[in-house]
Amino acid sequence: MRATKEYRLSFTEEAQKIVDQLTLEQKVWLMSGNIDMQHMTSDTMAKMAEAMQSDENHYNVVPYAAGGLEDPKVPPMLFVDGPRGVVCGNNQATCFPVSMARGATFSPELEEKIGHCIGKETRAFGGNLFAGVCINLPYNPGWGRSQETYGEETYQVGQMGAALVRGVQDEDVMACVKHYAFNDMENARFKCSVTCDQRTEKEVYLPHFKDCVDAGAASIMSSYNRYNGVHCGHHNYLLNQVLKKEWDFDGFVMSDFCWGVRDTVEAANGGQDMEMMWTQQFGDRLVKAVQDGFVPEEKINEAALRIVRTILAFDKDHKEYDMSVVGCPEHIAVAKEAAEKGITLIKNNGVLPLDRAQVRKVALIGKLANTAIIGDHGSSWVRPPYVVTPEEGLKKLHPESEVVFDDGSDIERAKKLAAESDAVVFVVGYNYDDEGEFVSAEEVDNYTGAVGGDRKTSLGLHADEIELLQQVGPVNPKSTAVLVGGNMIMMTEWYDCVNSVMMAYYPGMEGGTAIAEILYGDVNPSGKLPYVVPYSEDDLPYVDWEAYDQYYEYYHGYTRLEKNGVKPLIPYGFGLSYTSFGFSDAEAYSDGENLKVSVKVKNTGERAGEEVIQVYVGFENSAVDRPVKQLRGFQRIHLDAGEEKSVTVTTPLEKLKWYDPTHREWKLENMRYSVYVGNSSAEEDLIKTEIDL
Repeated sequence: MRATKEYRLSFTEEAQKIVDQLTLEQKVWLMSGNIDMQHMTSDTMAKMAEAMQSDENHYNVVPYAAGGLEDPKVPPMLFVDGPRGVVCGNNQATCFPVSMARGATFSPELEEKIGHCIGKETRAFGGNLFAGVCINLPYNPGWGRSQETYGEETYQVGQMGAALVRGVQDEDVMACVKHYAFNDMENARFKCSVTCDQRTEKEVYLPHFKDCVDAGAASIMSSYNRYNGVHCGHHNYLLNQVLKKEWDFDGFVMSDFCWGVRDTVEAANGGQDMEMMWTQQFGDRLVKAVQDGFVPEEKINEAALRIVRTILAFDKDHKEYDMSVVGCPEHIAVAKEAAEKGITLIKNNGVLPLDRAQVRKVALIGKLANTAIIGDHGSSWVRPPYVVTPEEGLKKLHPESEVVFDDGSDIERAKKLAAESDAVVFVVGYNYDDEGEFVSAEEVDNYTGAVGGDRKTSLGLHADEIELLQQVGPVNPKSTAVLVGGNMIMMTEWYDCVNSVMMAYYPGMEGGTAIAEILYGDVNPSGKLPYVVPYSEDDLPYVDWEAYDQYYEYYHGYTRLEKNGVKPLIPYGFGLSYTSFGFSDAEAYSDGENLKVSVKVKNTGERAGEEVIQVYVGFENSAVDRPVKQLRGFQRIHLDAGEEKSVTVTTPLEKLKWYDPTHREWKLENMRYSVYVGNSSAEEDLIKTEIDL
């Protein structure tokens, strides 16, 4: 209910009465984080920065407050970060798989369930806003924070982000969607200006934000980077024109933390409603800017109204939860389910599932095999009560077998172990040192070090891991490479050296359990890659990760490869199962507002499994340059062995339109559209029908 615009707008009159009685200083207070940096000494700042690096007092260990008034009573905004769970607390919160892994489930229903869990834990910690709906679209998979979003396709990202919004807000917690917009580079995020043509903007990089606004998101976080030369936290076009006017967004905009507002007047006039978390450019400076006539007080009144109205709507008779829900068995079970449904089997030459009767000794090789592989150590770092490593998962699931760990540093030792074992499992990939959030020493006086950042040098594995797979992989025919990372990992150099490959992403606190379950067949793999894997990095768009200016082309990911006629190593949407599925009798029709695609899906194998039905729309008859085809619908279903179901996937016709920059309007072409249905974007995995619109 609180996720609906109609409900929140019903508080407009009450909020307006409150705002009308406030002083200018009180209204500006509502727009400001409750840490006043304008009057803080450098010594105090240094001590605060040092304290935030400790395990006991880490970033966001408790909700961060902004605004709030005692008289008249307006509760503060209480910020909790994400997205892989609630960042607050120590060794308490549920750590879900990262968003990329959840994107691989292609299940908005499961994501909404995760949103409910996160909303409850946010309330238990005393928060009322969850800022973990991260939906930035990676232009290139080397972006260090790719793990925080759902994939490379705007339609899928929008559907998953909207589901998280719904789940969180059903628990009376405001959902904040970030980072608006074009925030797809980490190392240069504070300085880079992104440019693109208007079709690229409207069709590729903004639709998923609109999907979340349409789902009722209460708040939007602006991004650090610039767009067309203007800081996104000051961006009149993005914030006032597109977000608030064109999309009719009724909530409030907050800045990204500490460096998201660079100029008092530009930000206030440009549509920024709240400076987080430190008050640097708002506060006294904003009061003076209004008094001196640089910022109309109407701007302050509008921001205050948006903030008060939204907070009142979520505060009234809100749900309450105690700490018993934090890290509870029910939430951990959902985290485990997400890992099970997201982990993606990419290759399987008869190796998996492992036969318990035959596999008595497993060689577990790679330095990540006995570590907590849950993601980066930036603002999304969740501290759960425990993490199941791959080694622990294998030993617990099949205690009768011998699991021998080797870090892989000695190739000859690893070869010997592989030769004398019944099966070999390599765990290779990345950790928080390789990719993740990054702050450079240039951005903060009291710099305390940073890890992560973009993958600037290569999208492949480390050189020692490539050698490990090349040299040791062929030694044992039952060899599996389990990949860990937040986005696409190049495989060309070693793909033929192992007989099965599994993408585990960063699978959360129960990740080791899920990996073991899939290896032994207790769980049938069903994840689908939310990105394409090319043969060569040259098939992807070029990014200068330290650039001051970066141009985004219209095509990226699988649409780029298809447009250029380049076959990928692994197609978008691909994922194997221990059973098989067949598609037949596809039919496309329209009810005037939606495209509806019906298809029969049959489990043609010998065990139950889940499949993701994917609908792609082709535009070969278009009068303008458009992708060969785009994902425009998907649905996850369960089928028992031999079972057949008729399924209908529905997509709004709005999602088939293109943006005409000359007339500044969306257009639905009257033409024949190709419609493809199957279980990946590859031609051989799809059946085709057509529709005239």
